[in-house]
Amino acid sequence: MKIFQFVQQLANLITNQWLGLDSQSYFGSSLNFFIYDTIKIGLLLAVINYFMAVTRYYFPMEKVRDFLTRRRWFGLDYFFAAALGAITPFCSCSSIPLFIGFVGAGIPLGVTFTFLISSPLVNESSLYLFPALFGMKVTIFYNLIGMAVAILSGLLIQKLRVEKYVKTELLKFKSKIQVEKENGEKSLPFKELVKYFWHDSIIITKNVFPYVIAGVGIGALIHGFVPANIIEKYLSTRSWWAIPLATLSGLPLYANSVSVIPIMEALVKKGVPLGTALAFMTSIVTLSIPEALMLKKIMKWQLLAIFFGLTAMGIVLIGYLLNLFETTFLLK
Repeated sequence: MKIFQFVQQLANLITNQWLGLDSQSYFGSSLNFFIYDTIKIGLLLAVINYFMAVTRYYFPMEKVRDFLTRRRWFGLDYFFAAALGAITPFCSCSSIPLFIGFVGAGIPLGVTFTFLISSPLVNESSLYLFPALFGMKVTIFYNLIGMAVAILSGLLIQKLRVEKYVKTELLKFKSKIQVEKENGEKSLPFKELVKYFWHDSIIITKNVFPYVIAGVGIGALIHGFVPANIIEKYLSTRSWWAIPLATLSGLPLYANSVSVIPIMEALVKKGVPLGTALAFMTSIVTLSIPEALMLKKIMKWQLLAIFFGLTAMGIVLIGYLLNLFETTFLLK
C-alpha cells in the first residue's frame, strides 16, 4: 500500500543502511518484514481503534443492533454484514477493531463473524482488479461464492451458540448517552473528548499489540523460508490435496490482497490452477498468525478454532469450485 511507503522506507533504512544487512538474505529480509509489518499493523490498530472510539461514542450502535437483529429480515442481516465487509478495504487484522465494536454493541455473534470473514475474503482486489486479470466470469463467480461462505459461516456460528467463548471484559464500551449520564448529563468539552477517545482506544491497542508483535515475529521467521519453486512445484498439480496444501501454505504469511495479486498472477501463468492459486492468496489475506493472536485476546481458543476451521473449509471449497469452473468453462 502506497500509504505505508514511508514505513517501508524506514524498514529499508534500518536493515540496509543502519545495520548493513543484505535485503536479499534470509535474515535481512525477515528483519525488514518484521519491522515493516509491526509498524504498519501498529499504526492501523492505533488509527482504527481511535476511529472506532469516536464511532462508538457518536454512532447509534444500539440502532444498528436493533436493525440487524429484527427477525423479519429473514437472514438479510447476514447479507448486510457480508456486504459491509465486501465494501470495506480491510485486511484480516484491520477488520478486528470494527469486529470488536460490533460485538461490544450487542450485535449477534454470527452477524459479526460474517463481517469478519467477508471483509478480507471479498476485498478490493476481487472487486476491482479481478476483472482485468481473470475476466468478469471469474470475478462474479468468486465474489458470489465468497459472500455465500461468509454468510453460511456466520449462520452456523450463531446456531452453535458460542457467545460464552467471547471475553466480554474487553468489550465494555460506553456510548455518548452513558458518558454524559456519568458526567451529570453534561457534554464533555472537546479537549476532554479527545483524551477520552485516546484512553478508550489505547486500552484495546495495549492489550492486543503484544500479540501482534508475537504473530509478526513468527511470520518473519517463516518469511522467505520456503523457496518459491517448491510452492510452485507442488501447487501446479491438479491432485485433490493441492488446494488444502495451498490453504495451509498461506497460513504463516500475512499480506493484503493487493500485494499478493502479483504472486498469484505469476503462479497462474506458471501453470498453477486458478482455484489453487486463489486458495493460496485467500488464505494469506483471510487467515494469518497475527490475526489469530489478536483474536485470541478477545475470544477463547474454542471459538478461534471454529472460526479458523470454518474459514479454511470455505477457502478450500472456493478453490475446488473455481478449479471446476476453470476446467468446465474457461479451458474449453
